[in-house]
Amino acid sequence: MKSIVKKELPIVAIILLPFVYLAYVWNDLPEQVPMHWNIKGEVDRYGSKYELLLVPVLLPLLVYVLFLVIPKIDPKNKIKKMGGKYQSLKVFFTIFMSALAMFIMYTAKNESAENPNYILLLLGLLFIFLGNYFKTIKPNYFIGIKTPWTLENESIWKETHSLGGKMWFIGGFIIVLGSLILPKETNFIVFTITVVVITLIPVVYSYLLYRRTQERS
Repeated sequence: MKSIVKKELPIVAIILLPFVYLAYVWNDLPEQVPMHWNIKGEVDRYGSKYELLLVPVLLPLLVYVLFLVIPKIDPKNKIKKMGGKYQSLKVFFTIFMSALAMFIMYTAKNESAENPNYILLLLGLLFIFLGNYFKTIKPNYFIGIKTPWTLENESIWKETHSLGGKMWFIGGFIIVLGSLILPKETNFIVFTITVVVITLIPVVYSYLLYRRTQERS
C-alpha cells in the first residue's frame, strides 16, 4: 500500500498544478474570458471564468482517473501485461494534460492564443511519443490501434502497430516542424491531413493483413 501511495503521489502533485495555477490567477481574471480561438488566433467565443474550473477537471484529473479505472474493468487483464509501460503512459499523459490545461488557462488570462501553432506543436510531440511506444504495446481493448482485425490476431496487432508507430512518429515530426515554420492556416491544413493519413492507413493495413491471413488459411 505504501509503495502504491509513494508511486502515485508525484502524479497527484502534477494533477494539482493546474488547480494551483488557476487559484493563483483567479482574482486577476475578468468575469468574461476567452474560451475559444479560430485558426487565425482570434477569439471567437467568450465565457464565464467559472468555465475554466472544468479545464483541470476534464484534462489531467479525468485522464488520471481513467488510467486508474481501465485495469479494473479490463475483461481479460491484458493491461497488466504491459507492466511498467502502462505506468509510464499514465505519467506522460498526466504531464501532457496538465501542461495543456495550464496553457489554456494562460491564454484565457491573457486574452489571446498568440499562436495556435503552439497547441498543434504539443499534439505533434504527443504523436511522436505514442508512435515511439506503439511497438511495445501488447494487445488490449483500451490503448492502441483497436480494430476488429488487430484484436482478432496478435500477429496482425504487432504488424499494424509496427507500421502505425512509424507513421505516428513521422507524422508527429511533420506536425512539430509545420508548427515551427508554417503560417497558422497552412499548418492547420497540414495537421488535419497528417492526422487523417496516420489514422486511416494503419486501419486499412490491419484489414489487408487480415485478408491475407484468411487467404493463406
